[in-house]
Amino acid sequence: MAKEDPRAAFIRLAEARTNKVIKGLELLGNLSNTSNYSYNDEDVKKIFKAITEKTSHVSTKFKASARLKDGKEFKL
Repeated sequence: MAKEDPRAAFIRLAEARTNKVIKGLELLGNLSNTSNYSYNDEDVKKIFKAITEKTSHVSTKFKASARLKDGKEFKL
């Protein structure tokens, strides 16, 4: 079996994982139905703080990876 091209692997995995995140957010949104669930503003703030922090962390990983590859970030 031939090894998958890195670009094709990235596209395949990025699409699957992004769709999984989107589905998870849709499911999280279902919790906003106050007929079925009880929550307060502090709960909502904690949820979105955690999501924002993780999103920022992952975004930084992509940016750092790009900077290191082009040689502009690291110097001795």
